[in-house]
Amino acid sequence: MSKLKLGVIFGGMSTEHEVSIASGYSILKNLNKEKYEIFPIYIDKNGEWYNFREISKESAILDNNLEKINDIYSYLKKCDLVFPILHGKYGEDGTIQGLLELLKIPYVGPGVLASSIAMDKVYSKIIFEKANIKQAKYVYIRKDNNKYIYIDEQFNEIKDNIQNICKKIQEKIAYPMFIKPSNSGSSVGINKAKNIEELEKYIEYASTFDNKILIEENIVGKEVECSVLGNEDVKASVLGEIAPAEDFYTYDAKYNNAESKLTIPANISNELTEKVRKTAIKAFKAIDGKGFSRVDFFVNTVNNEIYINEINTLPGFTNISMYPKLWEYSGLKYSDLLDELVELALKNN
Repeated sequence: MSKLKLGVIFGGMSTEHEVSIASGYSILKNLNKEKYEIFPIYIDKNGEWYNFREISKESAILDNNLEKINDIYSYLKKCDLVFPILHGKYGEDGTIQGLLELLKIPYVGPGVLASSIAMDKVYSKIIFEKANIKQAKYVYIRKDNNKYIYIDEQFNEIKDNIQNICKKIQEKIAYPMFIKPSNSGSSVGINKAKNIEELEKYIEYASTFDNKILIEENIVGKEVECSVLGNEDVKASVLGEIAPAEDFYTYDAKYNNAESKLTIPANISNELTEKVRKTAIKAFKAIDGKGFSRVDFFVNTVNNEIYINEINTLPGFTNISMYPKLWEYSGLKYSDLLDELVELALKNN
């Protein structure tokens, strides 16, 4: 029986380039070589595409083991299926999915619509509102040259300077509040403001990553994550709980600080656990998700309320990443999980 020709795309032009490399390497290492003929594809920070001469170690891309792909389309056409593990912009936002659909190449993970919605924090919130899924109170603004545009509940726009915009925001949301670029991942560009001076500073900082900025109320509760898997018949994993080493789960707390703790299963009641798992599936289906995603929540164990934070349609996939760890704890080994994702992609195309 011939092997399935499987392309794995990683790297990319986003701020999560290095995380994507780690995810890609881990997938390449754990794929069943008896089932798949593997085509490792690396995209550098400038958008140049390369294949590997060898994949024996994660640092291979630093060791001149790359061969430039001059005809990207012809190279991709060699593949029966592609696994894009490009975190963040130009990969998790529907762009690579759109390219693969134009080339009629099946791929792992959610499609163009789900990917673009989930990547944009503002528009995913609008979908969650329609689905009646509880979430933090929020407002959003856009930057236009040196002015900012406040968007009210009816989508009316008010253009003003940042000082007046900040005054309007604090009338709606109490301190402390979170300021986030609408399109970014791995907590890049996110800060927590405790007063109007910080609010102004952090809005200006977030605007260097995206011209659309989300401002959210601070939710007191446990940070809980759930992995979902499936197309129509979607399954939810056990839950994982995060205790960040810093004030919130920053990029450094996620990837560089060993003091951040992950607890599996999460230390919450069975009733709340089931509520989170059902809500994770509902949110995934609400954005038209297919294949897999990780859904993040805040859980207030005092009043038993759960609040959705966001959906990650291409979550981290290293051996220590939450998505595969939750499935491993649920009884699905990493390599078997990869096989399941490939099968789901083939069924969806």
